[in-house]
Amino acid sequence: MNADDLGFQADDADDDDAPPVPAGSKNYITPAGLAKLQAERRQLWRVDRPEVVRVVEWAAGNGDRSENGDYIYGKRRLREIDRRLRFLDKRIAAAEAVDPTQQTRRDRVFFGATVTYARIDKDGEDDSEVTVTIVGIDEIDSEKNHVSWISPIARALLKAGVGDTVILRTPTGPESLEVIAIRYPPT
Repeated sequence: MNADDLGFQADDADDDDAPPVPAGSKNYITPAGLAKLQAERRQLWRVDRPEVVRVVEWAAGNGDRSENGDYIYGKRRLREIDRRLRFLDKRIAAAEAVDPTQQTRRDRVFFGATVTYARIDKDGEDDSEVTVTIVGIDEIDSEKNHVSWISPIARALLKAGVGDTVILRTPTGPESLEVIAIRYPPT
């Protein structure tokens, strides 16, 4: 008898596609981001999982499970839901909500800031402007330019003020960035 016979598979690990929380760090997240994780967990636990369990129970009652697609795919979906629930439970338990509207030092870049910076090319000229918002690792959204507080760009910008030049270490070499604007959500 092997692990597959018991219903376990190698992909049952609790990891997910999201980056890991750095060892010894809190899972900093905005209140809206935490609410989104909690809503996803509620949806999975109260709606999705019970629905899949009903399908699997029905399919199991139909006899031969070895060729029963509803049973096989239902069990697979149930494992996926359970894995995601374990992941969400860990992330929510480690979460520390940080409300950017409560930031008192609005002249510096901290968690929750929306920062506009300019890349400075080798001739000292402004090359291009980019605006990013520094959020939790579970809130990353490249389409909205939301970057994680542990990303290299966020780490380079943290604690900088308007007019400061910071160095971003990249695989192609260091880049100079000038902070142009810092915004926080209104209080």
